[in-house]
Amino acid sequence: MKRNVSEYQMSLDLGQNKNYIQGISSGKALPSMSQFFNICDYFNITPMQFFDTESLHPELISSILSEMRTLDEEDLTLLLSFAHRMSHSKG
Repeated sequence: MKRNVSEYQMSLDLGQNKNYIQGISSGKALPSMSQFFNICDYFNITPMQFFDTESLHPELISSILSEMRTLDEEDLTLLLSFAHRMSHSKG
């Protein structure tokens, strides 16, 4: 979930004061629900992906899912078989 920008810059990009993100990351403040959605949009992830602590690459997974939505059933089945084969070859 990195964009290589400072908390200061992200705060300004979100239309907030310069210390906004620092307050959130230090635990001193929480974003409003609408601002939380803006933060997710900023990182190009869904709220579900934001809370997924097991994924190492949420943006990449989001891109893959977007592409998969365009595939037909036959291609999805082939892709699932390929993913299954790859995950079992690592063990």
